[in-house]
Amino acid sequence: MQSATPLFSYTPYWAECFGTAPFLPVSRTEMDTLGWDSCDIIIISGDAYVDHPSFGMAVIGRVWEAQGFRVGIIPQPDWRSKEAFMALGKPNLFYAVSAGNMDSMINRYTADKRLRHDDAYTP
Repeated sequence: MQSATPLFSYTPYWAECFGTAPFLPVSRTEMDTLGWDSCDIIIISGDAYVDHPSFGMAVIGRVWEAQGFRVGIIPQPDWRSKEAFMALGKPNLFYAVSAGNMDSMINRYTADKRLRHDDAYTP
């Protein structure tokens, strides 16, 4: 049986040459600002994107970026439209899809079991 290869033993891909990005892009305009023609990995998340360690997709994106990949995030896409999923173009490697951090019950109801009317992180 072959042993697992340590995560940080792979050869870095992109960020090793150009450094890490100040933010992970969520639009084509932000990709142009960074000088990227495409993303290697695109994360599709059911939550809003906040570049903070308490948000799982930001952590995963930054870990992949530290390995040298160009990572973009599509937060809360409109699932009824394919244009929302094509906002960053086609990734060079793959799409990563996550439902998000918050459980649907927490997202929908308050602690008093009343319907929640807002999401503090959704624009």
